[in-house]
Amino acid sequence: MTQVPSGTYDVQQAVAERRSVGLWRLMTSYRRTYLLAAASLGVAAVLKSGTYLLLRYFIDQVLGKGVAGSVLVLVALGFVALAVFEGVFTFLSGRLAAATAEGIALRLRNYLYDHIQRLSFTYHDRMQTGELISRSTSDVDAVRRFFADQAIGLGRISLLFLVNLGALVYLSPRLAGLSIVVIPLILAISLFFFRRISDLYESYQEQEATLSTTLQENLSGVRVVKAFARQDFESRKFEAENWEKYQRGRRLLRLHAVFWPTTDILLVAQLLVGYTLGALMAIQGTISVGTYLAYAGLMIWLIFPMRNMGRLIVQMSTGMVSFGRVMEIVREAREDLLGGELQPDAPLRGEIRFEHVDFAYESEEPVLKDITFACQSGQVVALLGSTGSGKTSLVNLIPRFYDYTAGEITLDGRSLRTYPRAYLREAVGLVEQEPFLFSRTIRENITYGVKRQVSQQEIEDAARAAAIHDVILSFPEGYDTLVGEKGVTLSGGQKQRVAIARTLLKDPRILILDDSTSSVDTETEVEIRGALARLMQGRTSFVIAHRIQSVMDADLILVMDRGRIVERGRHDALMAEDGIYRSVYQMQAQVEVEIEKEMAGVGRD
Repeated sequence: MTQVPSGTYDVQQAVAERRSVGLWRLMTSYRRTYLLAAASLGVAAVLKSGTYLLLRYFIDQVLGKGVAGSVLVLVALGFVALAVFEGVFTFLSGRLAAATAEGIALRLRNYLYDHIQRLSFTYHDRMQTGELISRSTSDVDAVRRFFADQAIGLGRISLLFLVNLGALVYLSPRLAGLSIVVIPLILAISLFFFRRISDLYESYQEQEATLSTTLQENLSGVRVVKAFARQDFESRKFEAENWEKYQRGRRLLRLHAVFWPTTDILLVAQLLVGYTLGALMAIQGTISVGTYLAYAGLMIWLIFPMRNMGRLIVQMSTGMVSFGRVMEIVREAREDLLGGELQPDAPLRGEIRFEHVDFAYESEEPVLKDITFACQSGQVVALLGSTGSGKTSLVNLIPRFYDYTAGEITLDGRSLRTYPRAYLREAVGLVEQEPFLFSRTIRENITYGVKRQVSQQEIEDAARAAAIHDVILSFPEGYDTLVGEKGVTLSGGQKQRVAIARTLLKDPRILILDDSTSSVDTETEVEIRGALARLMQGRTSFVIAHRIQSVMDADLILVMDRGRIVERGRHDALMAEDGIYRSVYQMQAQVEVEIEKEMAGVGRD
């Protein structure tokens, strides 16, 4: 894999130092290249002015005095040399600026990709995927254009202006003064439009992110859209967002349309006044014809670059807005994976205790309230409850995906907050309710969470334990079968079993199974439960389930309702009480009886 060159600037270090990353600091390790690009522009600007000064000499001294022969040849060679060297230095400047811009864009993309993965779960909860994609692609590209075209272009125009103004002063201080009358007004108008366009462009980029989110959600849920025949609804939704982007884009372009003719009128007026006064001075003999022609050429390279300066100032507003949007992500604090007072050097026993724990997501009411229980090493804790009762939120506290807001959680007698997050996540294996598979091979998905080298036998043992080995062998490519985007090649139950195999191969000390048998048939569920029963021996396990039959053998069953533990105990003890657990058990048993009767009736038919 290609590595970023050594010396690449650590953006996060700058954030830690100053909580701010300016464009100049972002250019670290590219500054010399960019300064060489600017210097090349300066040389090209001097050569441009030299061409017109040589033109003045040619007209006044060569043509005016009838000099011919070797002098004429030298002047011709001078024109050629000036043109060639100006082209060389202009090309060199563009090449160096492009190298800087692409290098900075490379750094930003790599950094953002790494940085986004290291942000907290809370940040990802509130940030839309489409917004992150937009900032990591189109906004980074706008920053690239800023360095490649706009900043270097502004430098070129500034150097042309200064060098040509100096040449004009050399030719005629009076004409030089007349040539810059409207320049302050042009700059004032440009800065005014800069502020206005910055606001409109930021609004435009926000709508583009919204559109990206709409598109991303639609593509991710295309099967649901087709299943419910909602194509027309989704098209109308997309058209509405696209129309809003169109309207914001029109407002942005309308402002550009007002800017150009305003500045053009002023600049053309300046040019006409300058040419007229210069012509009158030449007619009166105040300046020579050669001086006037040189002045006419230098005026063009003084006035029209200023027109482009206004354009670049306005366009730079887009780059600055995009840079600000990127820096909003950069300034987000990374999740501290390694910080913690305790640096364990021995495997966990897995003794976990919750003591009056509360937890709330950002700006929300607590979803967990006064949670208190304890489990010993190797025990199985089952969590039951209706959707939204807090089961998943509870287990998410164990690997510190989120930190509890009150109370205390201890692991092996030590506060959970003293453990580094990285250590906890190495020690905890998680199978989520909705398993995610990467669009790679089955083998790569099973070994994804394992950092050590594993043998084929270990992979197959994990697959057998998850009751997926025989299914894998039924595919032509076996373990090298590509699962497709989000595991589309596999059924829901097969994806879940691959996810289970991935967790089992990791060999964690603590297992979290978040309703991991909900998408499999009864026969497969029995196979998985048997395998898990063997593999959970010696490990502390948390099992979230909706079917009581899946957790009847648990050492501790916690029944949750609205963020609280309302019942606890083993199956027999809970069945002896007239509570929620017993009611749910009886309800599920009745449903199963009715299903068996219906199936028996279908069989007789």
